Amino acid sequence: MGNIAPVANRLRQETRSSKPRLIPLLSVPYMGQRGRDYCRDIGVSWLDLSGNSSITARNLYVRETGNRNRFRRRGPVESPFGPKGSRITRWILAHPGENFRQRDLAEASGLNKGYTSRVVRKLVDSQLVTRRRSGIEVDDPDILLEAWNEAYQFTRHALIPGHITSRSGATLTREIAGVLEEHQVRYAMTGLPAAWFYTRFASFRLVTVYLEKVPSEELKQELSFREDRRGANIWFVVPNDAGVFDCGRTRDDVRCVHPAQAYLDLQQHPERATEAAGELKDRFPGWRGVDG
Repeated sequence: MGNIAPVANRLRQETRSSKPRLIPLLSVPYMGQRGRDYCRDIGVSWLDLSGNSSITARNLYVRETGNRNRFRRRGPVESPFGPKGSRITRWILAHPGENFRQRDLAEASGLNKGYTSRVVRKLVDSQLVTRRRSGIEVDDPDILLEAWNEAYQFTRHALIPGHITSRSGATLTREIAGVLEEHQVRYAMTGLPAAWFYTRFASFRLVTVYLEKVPSEELKQELSFREDRRGANIWFVVPNDAGVFDCGRTRDDVRCVHPAQAYLDLQQHPERATEAAGELKDRFPGWRGVDG
């Protein structure tokens, strides 16, 4: 779903105010279940070249499912820094100085043993981690982090930009966190707000928050959220893998992603994001002391 979500969201935004009203229709080789669920939640019709479809409009309803993926590719496992594989790197960076048995990494990341083995092998072959008798360990966390950073693309997550009136970014962050807690919505701040709660470095305007799923209309109304790309001061982000929530921390009653995840996301953020990323790295050398 990593490539489908941002395209579907952009398609919806560009067609919702069109005159005459256009039907947003996304076409892909094969639409997986997560992509189907996401398109349904945001109201985007779709069809795939494998013969499946879900198209809904006024006086129109077309649905065809059950056809197999005609474009399934066989080949090696995805990059060790793909959506799922990166769970292992995140866990290793969140526990500096430790070594891990492969089965412990599988259990911690929620991945099966075979997949974990292939990802670890790629990390070992790239000399990013070392396999010793005592277990898997990393000699230089910064090198591992930067290798992940080179492969990471924030735009693969589904972004819902908007605006909520507030006095400051920190105030808005706390207000959003309070409402999400009340609604029992799984969330974690990232980017500038996460960096601020970890380091208190520089004021900010843009609040970026991961949500487990697309926010409901009821939740948007309670937050007085209106979609607005140009004047956005809030980015709701539905991640392409739930691993972004792993190893998070709570700061001042606000849940934040792990600093390593915030560092990655800051590379593709505006404002003083680059400086904030540097401050995170300076504050937590080797990513030690995160709990301090």
